[in-house]
Amino acid sequence: MDLEGLRSAAKRVGVKQTIKALESDSAALVFIAGDADRQVTAEVIALCLVKDVEICPVASRAELGNACGIDVGAAVVAVLK
Repeated sequence: MDLEGLRSAAKRVGVKQTIKALESDSAALVFIAGDADRQVTAEVIALCLVKDVEICPVASRAELGNACGIDVGAAVVAVLK
């Protein structure tokens, strides 16, 4: 999936919601902003590796938030199965 399809996809935005989606095995793909703080995204990355969920890098939080249709930046977004 690319960023254009993200606006209409079933998704969870933000670290806490993405972690919940990963823990419940409902995440199919995770987008992570390249300018997000690594301390913030480290747990998400680790869970993606454990759960074998693909990680797609995005240049910035602003770009990821815009692709989701929200007015603020997003560090991580999980696309649901």
